[in-house]
Parts: sequence; C-alpha cells; structure tokens
Amino acid sequence: MTDEVALERHRRRKYRVLPALGALAVVALGAGIAAGVGASSESERVARDFGSAWAKGDYGAMYRLLSPGARARFDIRAFQGAYENARRIATATALRDAVPEGERGGTVPLPVTVGTRVFGTVRGVVRLPLREGAVKWEPHLVFPGLRKGESLSRRTVPPKRAAILSVDSKTLAEGPAELRTSPLGGLASSVAGTVEKADDRAERLRLFARGFSGGTPVGATGLERIFEEQVAGRPGGVLLARGRVLARSQPRAAEPVRSTIDTRVQEAAVTALAGRLGGIAALDPRTGAVRALAGIAFSAPQPPGSTFKIVTTTAALEAKLVSVSDKFPVQSNAVIDGVELENANGELCGGTFKQSFAHSCNSVFGPLGVKVGSRRLVETAERFGWNAPPTLAGEKPSTLPAAEQIVSPLEIGSTAIGQFRTLATPLQMASVAQTIANGGVRMTPTAMAARRPRAVRVTSTGVAASLERLMLAVVAEGTGTSAAIPGIKVAGKTGTAELEDTRGAAGETRSGDPSNTDAWFTAYAPAGRPRIAVAVLLVRNGSGGATAAPAARTVLARALGK
Repeated sequence: MTDEVALERHRRRKYRVLPALGALAVVALGAGIAAGVGASSESERVARDFGSAWAKGDYGAMYRLLSPGARARFDIRAFQGAYENARRIATATALRDAVPEGERGGTVPLPVTVGTRVFGTVRGVVRLPLREGAVKWEPHLVFPGLRKGESLSRRTVPPKRAAILSVDSKTLAEGPAELRTSPLGGLASSVAGTVEKADDRAERLRLFARGFSGGTPVGATGLERIFEEQVAGRPGGVLLARGRVLARSQPRAAEPVRSTIDTRVQEAAVTALAGRLGGIAALDPRTGAVRALAGIAFSAPQPPGSTFKIVTTTAALEAKLVSVSDKFPVQSNAVIDGVELENANGELCGGTFKQSFAHSCNSVFGPLGVKVGSRRLVETAERFGWNAPPTLAGEKPSTLPAAEQIVSPLEIGSTAIGQFRTLATPLQMASVAQTIANGGVRMTPTAMAARRPRAVRVTSTGVAASLERLMLAVVAEGTGTSAAIPGIKVAGKTGTAELEDTRGAAGETRSGDPSNTDAWFTAYAPAGRPRIAVAVLLVRNGSGGATAAPAARTVLARALGK
C-alpha cells in the first residue's frame, strides 16, 4: 500500500484531536467497555484504565497504575518524559478508539493506532505486562511495535521550502531554506524577513515535533515567520525501532503561499520609513488584510502617545461623558494628584471637544481619562485588541496593565493619553484606524490571502461616525495637517510619546527634545469609502505631526493612486 493511499484511508477514519497536554495518540477504550459491558479480569480493567489515561494525556493516572517495582525504577518525570519524547519523535497528532484483546499469559494486548504528521497512521499492539493489578512498566511500552530493549528513533528529510507571493502575484521569497531570494531584491526582503536556525530550545522542540531536525532553518522574522508552517511543507523519512522500519513516508513540498501584501504599498512604506528606526503597517479597512509591514511594524511595542486618545474618546462617548460640542477651558496643563500634566511644549489648548481632539490637548484628555476610569478604559482598549494573543506569528502583543494595576488618578490620566505602561505596535494602531473606518467593526489582521478574517464589533456605528469627524478635524485643522492629500478626505490622529521623565534634576522642564519622543500617526482614507488604513511609528524622531504624518501621507497617497 502506498503512503498516499494509507494517508487517504487515515483521513476517512474518525479521529479526535489530542488534548492540550499533547499526549501521545493512543487507543482509548470504547464507551461500552468503559461502562463495564461484558465480563473482564482485574488485569483487563487495569489495562483499560491505563489506555484511557494515556489517551487523555493523564500521565499521573497512568503512573499510579504502575507496580511498586516499576515506580521504584522510574520516577514520574522519567515516565512522563518517555511518552512525550516518543510523541515528538513520531510526530503524533491523533487517536482512534479500540479495545484490549483479553489477558494472555500475564499480559494484556492493547491495540494502539497513532496518527502522525509525517508517517501517516501507525498501528500496532502494546503488550502490557501485569501482576497483582499493576503494570510492570518498561520503556518500550511508549509506542506500538517496540520490543523490549528497543527505543524509538527516526530519520527525516525536509522538502523544498515553498515560495511566498504578494497579493499581486509577485515573488517575495523562493528557493531553499538556506538561500532564500526574490527578483524584487530589497523590497521583498523588507517584508519577507529571514530564515535562520532556531536558537531557542522551546522552538527547536516544536520544530522536532513537526518532523524536522532541530537544526533546520526556520522563519525568524517577517512573512517567513508568519507563514513558517505553511511554507515548510511535510518532511519524509523512516520511523525506526532500533534498525527495524515501523513506518516510512516521502517529503511533500507545500504549494506557494499567497500573502495579502501589496508591493506598491510595501514600496511606499519602505520609502516613507527612509531608513529610520520605526515601523509602518497598512491594512485594508474592509477586510483587515495586511497590505504592508515595514521596519518594526509588529515586533517592538512602544508607548502610543496621543494616538491612544482614539480609545479614550471611544470609552468617553460610549459612557456619554463627553460630546463633540462640549467646551473645555483653554489652558497649558491639567493638575492631577498635584502633578502638572502638560500639553505638548506647554501650549495653550482647549475649546470644544472637537478642537481639543484636533489639537491633542492633554489638559483635556488627562482629566477625561480620570472620569472614564481605569476599568472602562482597559475594557475598551481590550475590545480594540490590547492584551489579546497575537494574530500573526512573531507579532509582539500590544499591552496595558489590568484595571486594578492602574490605581491613582495620575496613572489613569497618563494611560488615557497613551503613556504610563501602555504599549502598542504600528500594526495595532493601524487596526484601531481600520476599526473606526469600518464603522466600529474590527477585522482581525491577516496576512494570508485565502484566510477569512474574524469580525469583532468594538463600538457602535454612531460612536465610530463621531470619531471620524474628530479625526477629519485633526488633518483639516489640527496637529495632522501634513498628512493632508488634495481632494482626499483623510481621517487621522497624531501621537508624540515621551520616553523619559522630562523634568531635569533641578525640576526644570526639558520638553521639546525630539530625541526623547516617539512620533506616531494613524489614519485612513478616503473617509466615507475607506480603502487604506495606516499607522506610522518613528522612534525618537520628534512629534507625530512633524515627522510621522508626512510618512503616512506617502503611504496613503500611493495606495490611493495619487
């Protein structure tokens, strides 16, 4: 029988996925047997319990069924380690129910069917030696087909690594893992990333469990990391019991993977970054498809500064703590907990809430954040994607503390303006803009063209519409005018995040130092019928309006064909 035929038959059988413990796929006993259908000996009952625990990955329950002599020879760590090692060697993934075959001369044959990633379906019998209601365990009992004194091993060969394509069918990476190339040169490498040998033990173990050797190069950054499991293919080789072959398979290369990257937008992002330390991410507002990732777009979260005011405003509008027409005093700072929370460069700021948002008034948003409160602020941020598991492999999560860890009014006010311990990536801030552009519905970012995005309602269409009006004012008359594109309605928000204390040793202010601030800008266009959302971070590069907004304009204009 060929491997392909065996695999096809394997797929047609009913398997269930291993539990979270990742136990070796083994035969569990049928429900009728477990319920005590028919007579069985004490040895059969023990074998049944041993098999059921094995199927659940309950090594503790298995160990308790061992004889005193076996437990004296093997402690629980060695016992569990033997099974987990066999699982990794065999690349085990799935199981099918069966029943023991009855006691025979002090042993109970337990049929075992193992579904594997690499070797197809492996079937055999584990003969459990029992005495006085206990298993006289030996290491060869970890896998079907092993004889006493034998251990499990394998030899595998990786397939050729698959190509990665852009959404417009251009090759971003191709060739063997050791030498990936692209006809697009530097443009492709800016997003494709690198392939390297894993230097992390946990990563090498995961690689080994997939059937590769621990020294196989894997995707380390960029799309190579994101699509590692899709482009690596399936190794082939032989599974061995000492020198005997238990199973064999042929390497199978994966098909080329089409990403959502638009090379025109990616080129604009690289141009806009201009070699500066920072990151740019661009998304399709309707689908969450990633159109560009440049620099540290999703790998190095930073304080988002005033771009986070989009989140604060969402929370305040939902709680009806503010309206667009509310008026605030014009002042240079707000005093919270006896500390002056200054506007950028100590500027006077205030007026209507629309004007306060457009000019990014800390003197308004700090006290507003205190009114919103840490619980509502954190809950709203988490709806936007903070503190969530990464959506792309290699992505570092955007985080902020739990509500009970944001205690004082000053901490709450600082969080509301994107400081304190709030961190975000450009990809996260692009997702915030995408959410507002999409009427309050967040589309989980995806980089694979064939993958259907997940939609999450973050806020109401009414709140999203109010935020759009506020973000339009930022570009039309506020801090983001350098992002304006003639004939295009651009909705955006600037951010200037301070990185160190701006007070000197003698208490004098040191604000305005461009090397002490990250520059941010997040936006989408055209408002009303959005086609692109973007976020820009420039590390230690001045103010968002002066440096990040022009960079965002470059990406927006290229995506819109301007």
